[in-house]
Amino acid sequence: MTVEFSELGLGDKVTEAVAAAGYTTPTDIQAQAIPHVLEKRDLIGIAQTGTGKTASFVLPMLSLLEKGRARARMPRTLILEPTRELAAQVHENFEKYGKNHRLTVALLIGGVSFEEQNKKLDRGADVLIATPGRMLDHFERGRLLLTGVDILVIDEADRMLDMGFIPDIERICSLLPQRRQTLFFSATMPPEIQKLTQRFLRDPVKVEVARQNSTADTIKQVLLKVGKTPAEKRAALRDQIRDAKDLQNAIIFCNRKRDVATVARSLERHGFDAGALHGDMDQKSRTETLDSFRAGSLAILVASDVAARGLDIPAVSHVFNFDIPTHAEDYVHRIGRTGRAGRSGTAITLVGPGETKYVDAITKLIQRDIAWDDASAKRSTPDVPKGEEAPSSRKRGRRTRGKDDKLVAEKPAAEPVAETQKQTKPVDQAPRQRREQPRRASNDDGPASFKSEGHIPAFLLRPAGKQA
Repeated sequence: MTVEFSELGLGDKVTEAVAAAGYTTPTDIQAQAIPHVLEKRDLIGIAQTGTGKTASFVLPMLSLLEKGRARARMPRTLILEPTRELAAQVHENFEKYGKNHRLTVALLIGGVSFEEQNKKLDRGADVLIATPGRMLDHFERGRLLLTGVDILVIDEADRMLDMGFIPDIERICSLLPQRRQTLFFSATMPPEIQKLTQRFLRDPVKVEVARQNSTADTIKQVLLKVGKTPAEKRAALRDQIRDAKDLQNAIIFCNRKRDVATVARSLERHGFDAGALHGDMDQKSRTETLDSFRAGSLAILVASDVAARGLDIPAVSHVFNFDIPTHAEDYVHRIGRTGRAGRSGTAITLVGPGETKYVDAITKLIQRDIAWDDASAKRSTPDVPKGEEAPSSRKRGRRTRGKDDKLVAEKPAAEPVAETQKQTKPVDQAPRQRREQPRRASNDDGPASFKSEGHIPAFLLRPAGKQA
């Protein structure tokens, strides 16, 4: 039986904002979670990415916050996110669906000055959205009190675990009032997170709308065998992008930040419209890149796992795993960037020699096999552009700048050898021996060489080893 937002018990202001945004029917996770949140029950929400988890807590929180007012430095609710992008996205949801409310929403993330954030906190925040590290920085500076928090939301809880935030989460929970409502949302629920929920949630309701660790049926998943070297992998990636059917835009995931920049530059050199997104970029650049991709002015986004969780980009047609994720759970989140909201999508994973163990872990986690597309694996020599050598032609030598200000490898010039040296004895090694011997004074070879003009001090002429 299909329900509508107006039947979930949300306030009139919220339902009006949802209708103005063009939504009438909630997703499964929203339909099941929202009534429990409105009843102020603790909740564990498990749903695959792209099913609308964010609105599952944003909409009922807006209704609950209609009563009451915020006090300076004492937020009424707290939402913790693992990355700046996710925190900013939740902030956008509150602005979108809370346009009929007069609520103050504060966003505490890194890469932004403390001064502006302090101004929001001093006015009083009804909703505080933060990454754990920046929030604790404000607390330790005495700019924030947590004794007034009525609702705590921990979003992407398993990502918090992966990023090492669990000690911070435990500390934050210890600073909050005992009597509060706590909501956990995640796509996966590993044992460590289950232990955390047992410690900090009281008789929680568990809402699971899809099998844990499952992937959407709307995503076509393909495995592709590639060569071992990075240049071969980049060549295979370019072939896949060129041959892809109905490719409108794509996210390419790499395991390491430095590889994100390398792959993005390589694609740009080959004429692709590509940009990079990783954690070492400043916040302004990250925001501009993400906004360009959302707006469609950037076709290909090369990213680290910072873009794997919860980013609301509904119309991504393709996902490429340039590096197969070493943690199987990350595969679920990565490919979940496509095939969202009922759309179809394609996820292609490049698998190098010796990486089948990661494939086995992924198939075991998602409990389904992934087809191999061996026919499309082109084992030809990588078409390396000017300024980027193929592995087989690389030579040892110094690196210098080419005409296009690109790094190129330069082969060291061969030294000319005299004909007499080819036909007679080996070259005299005396000069090398002299270079390797340290210059020091001894009883046998007299005083050390001292290049100076004028008088030489007597103590420098004294034989070594003798005392004055």
